[in-house]
Amino acid sequence: MKPIFNPQNNEQTQTDVLLAPEEVAVAGKQIVLYNDDFNTFDHVIECLLKHCKHDVLQAEQCAYIVHYNGKCSVKNGSYKELEPICTALLEKGLNAEIE
Repeated sequence: MKPIFNPQNNEQTQTDVLLAPEEVAVAGKQIVLYNDDFNTFDHVIECLLKHCKHDVLQAEQCAYIVHYNGKCSVKNGSYKELEPICTALLEKGLNAEIE
């Protein structure tokens, strides 16, 4: 989450910011989800909703990116934060790793 100041109403709000791949290295680690031939879109989306705390649109977009590009970064953070999430994805049969 990144704080953003709105000068129109003098309020500061928090918003998620998507990072370009070269910026991810600076921000820490990432969970990369890889395509496979046996998990359904619904299963992948359910896992991203539950374990990565994605909203529906983000989970759907990641599932399509994985399907068409072969992989997608689905969560950023420290190794300590990402390890239990990646483990949960692996236990659900997804192909993921922390990079």
